[in-house]
Amino acid sequence: MFEKTLWQMLTMFAFILVGYALRRTKILPEQSGVTMARLETYFFVPALSLSNMMAYCTVERFRENWTLILYGAVLVIVFILVAIPLSHLFVPGAKTSAEEYQRSIYRYGMSFANYGFMGDFIILEVFGNLFFFKYKMFCLVVGIFCSSYGLYLLIPKDKGAGLWHNVKKGLLAPPMLALFAGIAVGLLNLGQYLPPFLTSMLEKAGACQGPVAMVLAGFVIAGFPLREILVNKKVYVATFVRMVAIPAVIVLALHLLKAPTDVRILALICFGTPLGLNSIVYPQTYGGDVKTGAAMASISHTLSVVIIPLMYLLLIELLA
Repeated sequence: MFEKTLWQMLTMFAFILVGYALRRTKILPEQSGVTMARLETYFFVPALSLSNMMAYCTVERFRENWTLILYGAVLVIVFILVAIPLSHLFVPGAKTSAEEYQRSIYRYGMSFANYGFMGDFIILEVFGNLFFFKYKMFCLVVGIFCSSYGLYLLIPKDKGAGLWHNVKKGLLAPPMLALFAGIAVGLLNLGQYLPPFLTSMLEKAGACQGPVAMVLAGFVIAGFPLREILVNKKVYVATFVRMVAIPAVIVLALHLLKAPTDVRILALICFGTPLGLNSIVYPQTYGGDVKTGAAMASISHTLSVVIIPLMYLLLIELLA
């Protein structure tokens, strides 16, 4: 499984390089990133979640795996609480609104990983569709927090709405609506009444999610000068803490508590993937500091090719 994880990470990185090259060579216009992001948010990700839940979320499987929702909920709260003091270490003594916002970027980065675009890709390619169903159960509450509290951190306070507004917005986001709808359709066994062409379309659209997401990652990263990104020493420390130190402590704690191997794998992928692209997209959209988020995303995605397979080998296979 270690070798399969390594090869899939290299495949993922190849897609990122394609996206990077497409922007640097100007083969695709600048607005292509917005187009790909909207395709992911409004079509590919919802299609993937909907088709998978329709096929695998039976009453029996839900009864067997509902505790995964609790595991994910507890762990995301732990990460959010840990991120508060960590963000103060990365931006100590913030006095201006700009410094406070930069602290929020670090707080977001310490709280949430790229559990969606990249996590989905890894789980599907390495572990398959049934395990992807478990992953979506595990990430259910994580997604709610990321789409609400996460956006609250990323949108500058003078341009954003309150936390409760973001909670409602997050719950009504297309990926979350598709996930809830898929769970309902699966539990009620309504998928049998859908025409075959529709289920086939959803499956094929869902298969586009991973490749397009990785091309999008490279495309977005290519919009920032690498020289400025690579000299930010704090980001290397943040990447180590976020992708190595905290996930290692969490997975080892789960091992000592005799949590199932599946839970440890889900926790590692959900919280050990690189820092997400939201830390670029939302600051860029609302006029916030973009450099910190771009540096965190660029460096962590690059290093993840080595870090994730090694973390899997050390924390999953050697502890099995």
